[in-house]
Amino acid sequence: MADDTAPDQLTQIEGLETDRAQSHRMEHDAHTIPKTVIEADWAQLRDQGFVMIKGLIPDDVCDAIKAALLPLLSHTGRNPFEGERTQRLYSVLNKTRICDGLVEHPRILALLDRLFAPNYLLSQLQVINILPGETRQGLHPDDGFYPVPRPRPPLGAATVWAIDDFTAENGATHILPRSDQWDDRPPDPADEQVQAVMPKGSVIFYGGTLWHGGGANRSADARLAVTAQYCEPWVRPQENFCLSVPKPIVRELSPAIQSMIGYSVIPPFIGMVDGMHPKRLLTDEY
Repeated sequence: MADDTAPDQLTQIEGLETDRAQSHRMEHDAHTIPKTVIEADWAQLRDQGFVMIKGLIPDDVCDAIKAALLPLLSHTGRNPFEGERTQRLYSVLNKTRICDGLVEHPRILALLDRLFAPNYLLSQLQVINILPGETRQGLHPDDGFYPVPRPRPPLGAATVWAIDDFTAENGATHILPRSDQWDDRPPDPADEQVQAVMPKGSVIFYGGTLWHGGGANRSADARLAVTAQYCEPWVRPQENFCLSVPKPIVRELSPAIQSMIGYSVIPPFIGMVDGMHPKRLLTDEY
């Protein structure tokens, strides 16, 4: 895992000794989480490579999310990795506001504040509904597509929110504890594996170097989840939000999510538009 302190954000450009993005840091409510809670979450993340937080959102919120998402689901995956009996919803920010609270949950952002440099980005947001009869997904690390050799700190991180109960029978995510610390070797059958069995309203959080995969659904019911993935502000996200989310919808988003989809800068000027902060694009006078 990364060190406790975020990377130094002072630019190395001669004559520029301050962080020009300082007045444009992401606004969020992670400060409302008690420090003891954050420390406990962080300690488990560093020790195991993941942290499971049970019952973080109440059942009625899960029920509302499920009621809003199910009508938006249709086709199943295009290959075994996506899941030929798994429904996936992409471009979620364009289709509903029901998942916004998961993306910017203070308990999650408090961990991201420790893991990444300021103004980290949302890498993708999707809904995953594993239908009965789905087979087990192949094990993988989520940020393995970045061509940076391991072992290394994660460049991405992910949440998997249980909108339904996660059980051993309905496809609870398989996790390989401490696999985030491996070099480039693949998993071995002898490696320890656990399943993220947890009640609805719970979430697992892990860095992008952790090996994991969706489970097989041997039950009679579907298993609904929402996953939000994040990344360092200086790497490219998986989802191109600047193209996929039109400005009228961007204006509906919270300042934190606006920042996470690219309406932010990091020193000295990464992310600028016409030499200025990209949020100027959302003003009427631009």
